[in-house]
Amino acid sequence: MLGVVTGLTAEAKIAQRLGVPVRAGGGTPEGAERAARELATLGVTALLSFGLAGGLDPELQPGDLIVPNAVVEDGRIRIASRLLSGCLGEARHGMLLSYNRIVTSVAEKAELSKSTLCRAVDMESGAVARVAEMNGLPFAVLRAVCDDAARTLPDAASAALNSKGAIAISRVALSVLLNPLQIPALITLGRDAGRARAALVGRVHQISVSGFGSVL
Repeated sequence: MLGVVTGLTAEAKIAQRLGVPVRAGGGTPEGAERAARELATLGVTALLSFGLAGGLDPELQPGDLIVPNAVVEDGRIRIASRLLSGCLGEARHGMLLSYNRIVTSVAEKAELSKSTLCRAVDMESGAVARVAEMNGLPFAVLRAVCDDAARTLPDAASAALNSKGAIAISRVALSVLLNPLQIPALITLGRDAGRARAALVGRVHQISVSGFGSVL
């Protein structure tokens, strides 16, 4: 049985179409670890980190899917299951960086790309990989790029989520009130997030859960 960890509740709703246990971690490494541990106690035999990611490689564009070969967290590289990853369909490969906060600036994205050689970044996959390793489970990652390497995120993006992984409308509204100039960037980010979610929905439709049987 596959268990899926997401950051956002919106991502969890997409993953639930796979017909497997899904837990949203609230968009933090700590929440993702709790979610992965809970799934492990349910007896899942593999873990999948699923959702959105930020692009570090300039070649990646919003809506591109990445199924990384490995996850890098605090300098530690954990290798994803080749068999499980192969069940997720065609996508970009390479390494994914799991970071402890949202990477917002173009300069920081470029520096992380250079220093880690990772193609994308998220906040959950490191915890999922770590829990999988502790429990002797295979893991894989399926992520859709939301913001590319050339995009600096508006301030509201860092304040957008509540502890449950849902959009905190009041926080976004306050951030916009304090800095209305970020509105165009927020509109663009919302459009690109829509592209990323649509890519995930399309891939979930393509994935046959029964195809995991030989590797779980």
